[in-house]
Amino acid sequence: MNYRHEFHAGNFADVFKHIVLTRILQHLGAKPAPFRVIETHAGSGFYDLLGPEAGKTAEWRGGIGKLMAASLVPEVQPLIAPYLQLMAPLIEGEPPRYGGSPWIAKTLLRRQDKMLFCELHPDAFANLRANFGNDARIKLFQTDGYARLKAFLPPAERRGLVLIDPPFEAADEFAKAAEAVEHAWRKWMTGIIMLWYPVKDAGTSAALAAHLLERGVKRVLRLELQTGRPAPQGPLARCGLILVNPPFRLDAEAEILLPWLSGVLGAGEAGFLIERVSGE
Repeated sequence: MNYRHEFHAGNFADVFKHIVLTRILQHLGAKPAPFRVIETHAGSGFYDLLGPEAGKTAEWRGGIGKLMAASLVPEVQPLIAPYLQLMAPLIEGEPPRYGGSPWIAKTLLRRQDKMLFCELHPDAFANLRANFGNDARIKLFQTDGYARLKAFLPPAERRGLVLIDPPFEAADEFAKAAEAVEHAWRKWMTGIIMLWYPVKDAGTSAALAAHLLERGVKRVLRLELQTGRPAPQGPLARCGLILVNPPFRLDAEAEILLPWLSGVLGAGEAGFLIERVSGE
């Protein structure tokens, strides 16, 4: 598996992930106390949708492209409009671009909030530094985000988010991701942890959630979105998010968002999952 951001920018998985990310950041920003965002695999932050990577796959046309053309029903509109307002100026630009999670965070965070972004790939880090290096709220690290995460936690702020969004290039990526989620929770039990993962078979993602439950991780919400029939050798058609300490009401928001997103972005065997793995 290889889901490097550059090739899949703006696809259905990005749309799903970034809508949920936007909701989390808005919940965090509703209180005056500062918070921190830590990202282990930040990518470049911006993506040219007609460039050599995203332009080659054109997956964005079935993701943000479809979403921009969709009619919002009243119950969905307030939940999804903030994300669309962030993306519209980029998508409608020349060339069309897509803003990744660092850009979403930079746009939504306030003066008192802080961001730490890690990226190991040299080209992606060079782009990240060019795009975000002049913001005093942001610290950038060209490093293995899994390894550096241990040094970052717990931060001075009691509130915040750890986003783990690896490319899933390594055979043991699910094990590494599960370990990172558990470690982050044990070191920062008041922080929100968000892990994105691809789904090629249902057993692997179910085992991930079961592992966290067995390890005693509390307040785990599992969300998955499917836009077609998943196939081990085919294009990605299902992905998921593990959320530890999700904001209050996020599960209720997911019950509105996910059925609508599966209908708008999906075809054929579209669907979704909302599972409260551990509500304690």
